[in-house]
This record gives sequence, structure tokens and C-alpha cells, in this order.
Amino acid sequence: MAEKIYIQENGLHLWLEVTDDRDVRLLHFGDRPTALPEAWDDKRRSKHRLVEVHVSGENHDDHHGPKHTGTLPGKRLKLQRIEDARNETGRKLVIHQRDEEATGLIVRSHIQFFDGLPIVRVWTEAENGGTERLGLEYVSTFAYTGVDKHGVSGRDRKIRLHIPHNTWYGEAQWQASSLPELGLNTVNEFSMKRLSYGSAGTWSTSQYAPMAFLENTETGEGLIWQIEHNGSWHFEISDMTDELYVQLSGPTENEHHWWKRLAPGETFTTVPAAVGAVSGGIQRGIEALTQYRRAIRRPNEDNVKLPVIFNDYMNCLFGDPTTEKLIPLIDAAAEAGCEYFCVDCGWYSDGYWWDGVGEWLPSEARFPGGIKEMLDYIRSKGMIPGLWLELEVMGVACPTASRVPDDWFFVRHGKRVIDHSRYQLDYRNPDVRAYADQVIDRLVQEYGVGYIKMDYNINAGIGTELGADSFGDGLLGHNRAYLAWLDGVFARYPELVIENCGSGGMRMDYAMLSRHSIQSSSDQTDYLKNAAIAAASASLATPEQCAVWSYPLRDGDREEVVMNMINSLLLRIHQSGHLAEISPERLGYVQEGIAYYKHIRQHIAAGLPFWPGGLPRLEDPWLSFGIRDGDRLFLAVWRMEGGQTASFPLPGGAGRDAKIKLTYPSDGEADWHWNRTAGTLSVSLPSRRTARLFEIELK
Repeated sequence: MAEKIYIQENGLHLWLEVTDDRDVRLLHFGDRPTALPEAWDDKRRSKHRLVEVHVSGENHDDHHGPKHTGTLPGKRLKLQRIEDARNETGRKLVIHQRDEEATGLIVRSHIQFFDGLPIVRVWTEAENGGTERLGLEYVSTFAYTGVDKHGVSGRDRKIRLHIPHNTWYGEAQWQASSLPELGLNTVNEFSMKRLSYGSAGTWSTSQYAPMAFLENTETGEGLIWQIEHNGSWHFEISDMTDELYVQLSGPTENEHHWWKRLAPGETFTTVPAAVGAVSGGIQRGIEALTQYRRAIRRPNEDNVKLPVIFNDYMNCLFGDPTTEKLIPLIDAAAEAGCEYFCVDCGWYSDGYWWDGVGEWLPSEARFPGGIKEMLDYIRSKGMIPGLWLELEVMGVACPTASRVPDDWFFVRHGKRVIDHSRYQLDYRNPDVRAYADQVIDRLVQEYGVGYIKMDYNINAGIGTELGADSFGDGLLGHNRAYLAWLDGVFARYPELVIENCGSGGMRMDYAMLSRHSIQSSSDQTDYLKNAAIAAASASLATPEQCAVWSYPLRDGDREEVVMNMINSLLLRIHQSGHLAEISPERLGYVQEGIAYYKHIRQHIAAGLPFWPGGLPRLEDPWLSFGIRDGDRLFLAVWRMEGGQTASFPLPGGAGRDAKIKLTYPSDGEADWHWNRTAGTLSVSLPSRRTARLFEIELK
């Protein structure tokens, strides 16, 4: 008789089955219990494997096409034992299985619960418990079959997949589609077709954020996940035995040129992922994920205090800082109320700098009195100074690059990898880490820097062959070594703020953001397009980590500067623009916005994001984004090219009175009406391309 293991924890319901032959099956993972598996035959139940693992030389025992199903020895794994304990985070399961028949491979599936959250963190360990070397080709972090089992209609009608598309200048653009719209139709009990999403290389989010939401529109159930990795990752969705499955992983051989040799006694650990089950739609899923992201993040004051940062780059100096140009900007930033001032790229070179980066010594031509004079001047104005770095690369024209050996860099086919005139440094090399530590120590200890904008502007591809079993193995080793180096930096300098920037949001993942307190959301230079990106960016990172540019234009007007400010006021302000050259009236709107931000920022750090009009997209006629902290709501609305009036349903508002105030700009033209029965706020703005911020207190 098969053993049934029911687990109910934090609103999550798991059903594990252990057969008489000690096969382990995950029959259910959701936010409600189910009885459906009781009626399934063994063929169907056997497809609900807890983990997929494929080893070189083994039969791929399935009619699978490109899908990672039917893996061996995954199919042969037998239960050894289940650990069930608690730690400071919550309950934790570790399910030990072993291939007793052939390879001796031991597989441990980790499931970490978080008290009060409907989300688990999962990862897999594969240990060679045999006597021969094994070659790993695929190991799943999470595998779950049967996500569509509830409801009476077919998955072609009831299932919608929400995917966050990402690109430079166009981050956080969600698209919701039915499975047939994506090309996955129900044609048989299983299909060769799969929906495959991922990233290959050192930019983890250049096409998609590593997350998704799978929704059953008939039952209201939803599955949300994020893969927490700063390199190559993959997830796939397809069907077998008339059921939909989801599999998450880090790098794979087929997709990323990853292959790992395990000697006897060696262990490989997959990249982790977070998986949650909620009902009520994608916004409920993002709420839960926001709380989880806060739970796994490194504790730091930056995400409590939310200081205002000025950066001289965007629509301002654009990488050409000098003492003469910076002095008036520093003065104006201090007058506006900024608390940090970051000198962006260009400070280390007399002229063109792109292919020469790597030594990080200040330019004497740009700063005749030295860079420290500028940084001290920033401090004298009451702000903390910062500098831009790109410490994972070295330009091909950098003198150091010609003096150090090839093992400092990624190498493929015997040649250094070059991307956009830069070499990729390999952080597995202790000499590289020592070089990076020396740069950080000099900036902090000698220059007095308290903020670093850490940028990353290349994609070094599938990996490196040096000291690795495969290109992807070299990349994964580097990814993990870089994170360990970053942990060391924060251990030495816990108050140092290091911004995560990858050409804007090209590496916006929670391997990085569990360490970094702040993330550049985009490099978008058009404030109108930036509004849609800003309004959606809290779906990819917590609001208090999302840095959004506000850059008043030299030749702009009142509504332009107001929209620039509102783009950032419910997230993290990255102020820029030629503040010393705009009119006093327009500077006044910047000052007003920053002063109001300081008044409300504790609510941003504690509140949850919501989107009354749905997750924003670039083409939307109206945009909306809010923060809810208990019964206090802050709502930003943007009228782009839409009609004069729009209505916005507010969470928890139906049937309640509301005190509503237009809080920014205080003299803004707007009309509004509260519909108590429906809980909707109607807003009328007289002009297109305008934005307003409201504060609402529900009674």
C-alpha cells in the first residue's frame, strides 16, 4: 500500500506519495487540498516525479523531443529517508533518494518553507555515491506535474501564462497568453511541443525576467515562481498523460552547454528557485513574492531608510564628468534634498574610456585637484559620495589586460572571449578577486566612497573552458564565485551601498538582489516610456530596491518635470538632469517631490505593490501603480494618450469610505471621485502626458 504524506504549511498543501517500490511522487502542490489523485491510475501517477536527473550514457526513457522528461537515473530513484525539521525560517523537508540499481547517485530535494508565506524555496543536490565518474546533463530544481488538474474545462481555455519580457530600454513588460496563443495545443495525451524560457550567458534578464505566473482562470488558482540565479537558467512547460507540468532549472547541457563531471563522493547543487501557490490572480502572487524577497534579502539600512540618490549620468553628463561640470550639479542636488551623489562613468579616463576600463584610477585631466577633492566637496554639502565601477570586465585596451595571464579571463577555443571591446574577468581566480578587493578597498578607504554603482554592460556568452568540465560549468562556477566575492565585500563594509546595474535591468535577479539593496530598473532616456517601465518594475523587485530615473529636461515644462518625479516617487529616486540649469519653478517641483518622498518612504519600505489597471505596458493609454500599507494607499496615475477620465479599483476599498488627497504636485490640476460601493477612484486629468500622485486613507 502506497504511503500518503500530506503537508499543510503556511496555506500551502503538498501531497507526496511513496509507492511500495519506494518511488517518490509529488501529486499536489497548491493553496488548497485536493482529492483528485485518488482516482488516477498508476501510469498517470508515475509521471509525477519529484525530480528529473539525466546522466550521460543513460537511456532517455520517453518520447520527449526537446523536453527534459523521462530522465535516467531520475526514473530509478528510490526513497531512502525524509528529513522533516524546523529552522529559523520555517519548516524544512529534505527528501533523500538514491539510484540503487546502477549509478549509486544520491539525490536530495530541499523544500524550505517560510513562516507566514505561501512560498517555498527549493533546490536539489546530486551526490555521486557510486564508484565511477558520472556526467550530469540535467538536474531539475523543481518539477511538478498536474498544475492544471482542477476545473472542468480544458487547459486550452482555462490556463493563462504570464511572462515578464525584458529588454534594454524596455524592462518589465508582462504578456499574458493562453497556451494555444503560445503554440501549445492539446493534440494528444502528451506533446513534443514545449514552452521554453530562459537565458544563456552572463546577462540573466536580457530577454525575460526569471519568473512567471501560471493561472487557472476557471478556479482562480495560480502558481508563481522565480529562479534565483545570475547566469544561465531555464524553465519549460508542456504536457504528459493529459496533464501540464512545470520544470525549473539552472543551466542545462541542451540549452546552455553545461555539463558536470562528478567524481565519487562529489556533490553538485542546483541554483535555487522560489515557488508559491496563491488564488486571486497575478497581483496576489506578486504580493507574496514581494514579502518573500524581503525575507531572503541581506538586512541593510538602505532598504529601511531609502535615501535619495543623485547620479550625474542620465540626460545629464552622460559619462563626461569634470570638476567644472560637477560643482554646480553637486550644489543643485544638495539644494534639491538629495542624500547621495554618485559620479557615474568616465571619472577614470582622460577621454574615450569604453575599451580601456580596468585600472580604475582617477583622471587628472578631469579632476585637476584630484577625485578626492570632488568627493570631499560632496560630503561638505551633506551628501554621501559614490562612484561608478564595472569590476567584472577589463577593456581590451587596458594595460593590465596585456600583463596578466589568460586565466584571469573567460576563454573559449583557446582564445579570450571579447564582447563589446571588453574581456570577461573570471572570479573563480583568486588573483582576480584580490584585484577587485583592492579596487573596492581603495575607493572606500582612500576616497571615502559610500556608494558604488556597479554596472555590467556585456554578455560574455555561454561560459569558459578553463578549469571547467564544460563552458556552462565554467560560467556557473564564475557566477557563484562572484556572489561569494560580493558577500565578502558586504561583510567588510556592511554600510556600503552597491547598486546592481546591468545596462539598466539586464541582470535583475534575486541571486544578485538578495545581496544588493538597490537595482537600476532601466536605462530608458525617454521619460514617457520610462513611466510604463517604472510603473511595472515593482513586479520584478521590491519597491524599495527599484531605482528609477527622474531627469528633468533642460527644455521641458512643468508637466514633464512632474511626470519625471512621479515615475520614481513610489520606488527609489535616482535623481539626475541638469538641475543647476532648469528654472527655479521647475526645480521647486523637484524639491517638493523629494520632500514628499522623505515623508512617505517608510510606507514604501513596508507596503505592498498593486496595479489597479493591471500590470502596465508601454502602449497603455493610462498607467497606474500603487503602494498599500495597511489602510493607507499611495496611488500614482499617468494619463498617456488616453481619454480624460479613468477609474481605478483599489484593494480593500469596496464598501468603505475614503479620505483622498492629491499630494503631488500640490497645485496639480485634477478632479476625482470616490465610488464607495465599488471601491473605485475615478480621476480626470485635463491634458495628455500628465501624472498625479494621490494619498488615500480607507475608513
